[in-house]
Amino acid sequence: MFKTKITPLALIIASISASASAELIISEYVEGSGFNKAIEIYNTSSAEVSLNGYSLSLYSNGSGSASVTEELTGLLAANSTYVIVTSDSRANDELKLKAQLFSGAVNFNGDDALVLMQGSNVIDSFGQRGVKEIWSAGGVTTKDKTLRRKENILIGRATPDSTFNPSDEWLQFDKNDFSGLGFFGIGTTPEPEPEPLEPLICGNDKTTINAIQGTGAASPLVNTTVELEGVVTANFQGDNQLKGFFISSLPVDDDTNPLTSEGIFVYFAAANVSVGDHVRVQGSVEEYFNATQIGSVTQVAVCNSGLTVSATKISLPVTNTTDLEAFEGMLITLEQPLIVTNNFGLGRYGEIELATERLYQGTQVALPGDAANTLEANNLTKKILLDDGSTLQNIEPIYPIPGLSAENTLRTGDTVNTVTGVLAYSFDTYRIHPTITPQFITTNARKNAPELHVDADLRVASFNVLNYFNGDGQGAGFPTSRGADSEAEFIRQEAKIVSAISAIQADVIGLMEIENDGFGEFSAIASLVNALNDFDTANQYAFVNFGLDKIGSDAITTALIYRVNRVVEVGSAAITTQPPFDFGNRPPIAQSFKVLATDEVFTAAVAHLKSKGGCSSATGANQDKSDGQACWNETRVAGANAYASWLNSKPTGIDDEDIILIGDLNAYAMEDPIRAFADNGYKNAVAELDGNTLGYSYSFSGRAGSLDYALVSPSLLSKIVATNDWHINADEPTLLDYNVEFKSDAQQSSLYAAGPYRASDHDPIIVDIKSEVILTPEEQTPVIAANQTFIVNENSPVGTVIGQLAFSDPNANDSPVVKFIVSGSNSVTINNQGQIVVTAELDYEQQSLITLVVQAQDSADNISLEQTVTINVNSDEAQNDDDDSGSLFWLTIFLVPLTLFRRFKS
Repeated sequence: MFKTKITPLALIIASISASASAELIISEYVEGSGFNKAIEIYNTSSAEVSLNGYSLSLYSNGSGSASVTEELTGLLAANSTYVIVTSDSRANDELKLKAQLFSGAVNFNGDDALVLMQGSNVIDSFGQRGVKEIWSAGGVTTKDKTLRRKENILIGRATPDSTFNPSDEWLQFDKNDFSGLGFFGIGTTPEPEPEPLEPLICGNDKTTINAIQGTGAASPLVNTTVELEGVVTANFQGDNQLKGFFISSLPVDDDTNPLTSEGIFVYFAAANVSVGDHVRVQGSVEEYFNATQIGSVTQVAVCNSGLTVSATKISLPVTNTTDLEAFEGMLITLEQPLIVTNNFGLGRYGEIELATERLYQGTQVALPGDAANTLEANNLTKKILLDDGSTLQNIEPIYPIPGLSAENTLRTGDTVNTVTGVLAYSFDTYRIHPTITPQFITTNARKNAPELHVDADLRVASFNVLNYFNGDGQGAGFPTSRGADSEAEFIRQEAKIVSAISAIQADVIGLMEIENDGFGEFSAIASLVNALNDFDTANQYAFVNFGLDKIGSDAITTALIYRVNRVVEVGSAAITTQPPFDFGNRPPIAQSFKVLATDEVFTAAVAHLKSKGGCSSATGANQDKSDGQACWNETRVAGANAYASWLNSKPTGIDDEDIILIGDLNAYAMEDPIRAFADNGYKNAVAELDGNTLGYSYSFSGRAGSLDYALVSPSLLSKIVATNDWHINADEPTLLDYNVEFKSDAQQSSLYAAGPYRASDHDPIIVDIKSEVILTPEEQTPVIAANQTFIVNENSPVGTVIGQLAFSDPNANDSPVVKFIVSGSNSVTINNQGQIVVTAELDYEQQSLITLVVQAQDSADNISLEQTVTINVNSDEAQNDDDDSGSLFWLTIFLVPLTLFRRFKS
């Protein structure tokens, strides 16, 4: 181990600092399992010492700045100790009983440093400040051990930044050895053992579990010492578990009252019991954060073994969430299909939320206010939390079997048919600790990117890239204010985003949450486009350059990228920072494009409205009104109205009605901002094509909803042939993202893949468009020219073609005219080609003028308006007088317009 060279001057300074209050030292260090953490301070002098002015500081994760500082107070008697225990209530009861003070300053790990100070003087220290290291030397380590100061060390270590060798001044003892706390030195005699307790006798008078639980939320016997009996149904006594076990009533003790639970948790981790044991327990009834339990346990006796308890069947939804109180502590089973509705806590806490169905944000499917709040109240009755029973964070997730990995995911929407375990209550939530490993079914399997719709020739997409920050653009400059903490993390992040965008194969893509650092060579947008071009060599991507060093003042911005082999920019790149886009709502951007294959023109714009976070600073109408829309709703509504008005002004200079607005609007589908856009003519394309608002792009607190949209003008809506929310992110566990924090080396490999899944937290929205002319039914309908007149001679043979009817067929390729509907005469008709044909003998004297009413019908059953066609019948004498009479017919034919096609405006 390297040792720091200490100069004579440094020794003098250190001795001066130490002598100021050399009577106090850190005398014991407990780095036990879970939350078993403690520090003992010892007064080495023969006089009482005031602790006022002293402080203990914790330096976590190699930081040079204190994460927590505890100011000490009170008096410490001569040659006495002062024990500080972690403030976390989950610490061992034996340890908590030794505390004079509970403090977050001792919530440390084996690689954190501690410094004891008086004012600005360092009195003593443990570890090396500014260094993250588990210090080990000479058989002594700072992790998972109890260390006690050597008895000859009575002066503190006043050099907290120097190299630390724990074996120099410390002796090592087993993990969770608290026996030395409260007195200094290893040779001091501890307190005498308490008097032996009177042994428990199975079968003696007892308090039943249902009497302890009672019919209400809290036990009627709180703080009462009781003896109870039951059968062990689940054992979670491990160091990293709940530190206790669950028991269920003996059959003879069941009171058959549906309001009283027949199970309870015993908070005691030193009992030699197993599932199926009949036990007798002596302890105190407690309400631990509103959960009834037996604590302060003094004795546990095993009366019998090998018993079985049948799980009580319950089902969801319940009428009220409080209905579950009647099953608290019991072994239960749910034999019904349940859907994974929240996997956010899977990686950190080993938790999964299950429900009877996919749960939606209230304002995704109901109007804000009473309707949305009622829906959310119903959501609460449909769900339950599955908890692995571990108290550790960031351990290997055990779900799904055989373990979570980048390829073996557990997505929201996946299902499980049976869940069996004990029902507990903690952190304001009812949860099941499984006693049988649940078997999940991949009901919501991953899907590849959707293929371009067969009728489409253009694809536009929206993608939130979740803080894509590229450092200085040259491999350095990490960490930045957001996003990846290192170049290694950035490489992982970029690979996933590029994989996703490339798979979408969109011609124009609107981006959100990309670093706002302009459009230069080393900008984030340039970095992303370069990476796309390197990865997807079949296409060439470019970005719209708005010619600014920064768009607005936020750290993140929106952007537009496109495939130059598919579309080309037309008009000017447009942006505005006018209110309400000067605060909260990011500045709008827009660019018009022309589709190379069809010459069709459209405008794409990107929006990112104010988020629902930061409610504490919201004022007035922006405050949360408890209607389901959260805070800053007024700002988002103002943004929606102003954005629509800006787009209607044709900011790119291209006067075209086809407009698509894509982006993260931070509002669910039924909220005011989305309805404001609709009122301004911009409809939610996904909802319009789906016929409902069940499409989602985001999951928050186990509720699905759409924050990301494609809003389109009426003319463009008629051209959309398909929309998709590609669920590559919202359904996936967060643990599968690019980050490496809280992951072991093995996890950094097993939980990561460079594919598109969990590339971000928002799903991309994909819109397929048929950009060529799409006619309305009215525009597809055939048209017969008005006031057509023809001449025919009497006695013309049957089958004589009098002339050709003038008509137009705007959609002849797809739905050609197939027949003509004719009335008014039996002597003349019109065939399917539009020829006017003699069908019977013509007699001038009987009928010199024939009037037909004619309609054209195409293959799509579109029928034209009625038109009158007049046929003059010439007598034989008139024909002899003027052989040129037929010239009027031919003149009529040539004067009638040959086509009435409407050109669709580009």
